[in-house]
Amino acid sequence: MSVPRHLRYTWDHEWLVVHEGNATVGITAFAAQALGDVVNLRLPEVGTWVEAGESCGEIESLTAVSGLYAPASGRVLEVNTALADDPGAVKAAPYTGGWLFRLRVENIAGALSADAYAAHCAHTQGDRR
Repeated sequence: MSVPRHLRYTWDHEWLVVHEGNATVGITAFAAQALGDVVNLRLPEVGTWVEAGESCGEIESLTAVSGLYAPASGRVLEVNTALADDPGAVKAAPYTGGWLFRLRVENIAGALSADAYAAHCAHTQGDRR
């Protein structure tokens, strides 16, 4: 499993990368594999406030609907509108074209390093929290 070192992670398998106070958010390859084929997304609306650790959307696969949790608190600046036509990009390219949304970060609480996240995945054996 690939765990890019430049990203930060959550226990719930979201990732984020912060640049000049703005974060790009997605789900990890680990989560994407566990979900299977993604068929629909409910992402937070632009302009809404999301709170770190709180539900802010849903990811629907052929087998389940999983919650999407904000990895940081902040105002949503943009959503990946390309995913409306191609939700499968979340699984096919979770760290690039499958990003979910961007936000202006106000607080990051409990983000994991790549090494800590890899250890977490090794212990969860495919189970999502």
